Amino acid sequence: MSIFDRLLGSMRRPTDRPEATPAAPAAPVERRQRKRVNARKGIKVLIIDDSPTVVAVLRKALRSAGYDTREALDAEQGLALIAQDPPELIFLDIILPGMNGFNALRAIRKMPEWQHIPVIMISGNEHATEQFYANRIGADDFMKKPFSRHEIFARIEMLLDGQLIPRRRSEAVSTAMSTNPGVPPAAP
Repeated sequence: MSIFDRLLGSMRRPTDRPEATPAAPAAPVERRQRKRVNARKGIKVLIIDDSPTVVAVLRKALRSAGYDTREALDAEQGLALIAQDPPELIFLDIILPGMNGFNALRAIRKMPEWQHIPVIMISGNEHATEQFYANRIGADDFMKKPFSRHEIFARIEMLLDGQLIPRRRSEAVSTAMSTNPGVPPAAP
């Protein structure tokens, strides 16, 4: 006990001492304390962004969690990588050289063998109109730059099904319901 504590303790009157109070209800678990739900190890993720910095940040975060990443600096290269070996999740920037992210998303949604791939759109633009159009065209989520590591994994976690595989929102809800009957799906 420090001298300050002794001095303060001797100056208190018996009525100043705090009384025991009933335990407060448990507070919500702070995000750093909550265990993160990751997709299965080895999930293939394609990052399409013309910023080497954004690509490096996403690559580092995803690989540290066991994801297998591939990168493309423009939409045309990204579509070629999808054709070679379709990923299980795509991070797609909106502003790209040549074909923009909206047109790339349209191309992905037009191909029947790629329609099931969840796409998280990325943009540095502050306007909500981009998010509206991205969702209308068929994006599964939207992330504004700059983003945090926490936000990356929170977006992925919202797309996971019962087997911890990223699914399109409608597919994730129906798969989660079939694998976990009686458990309500996460809110979209």
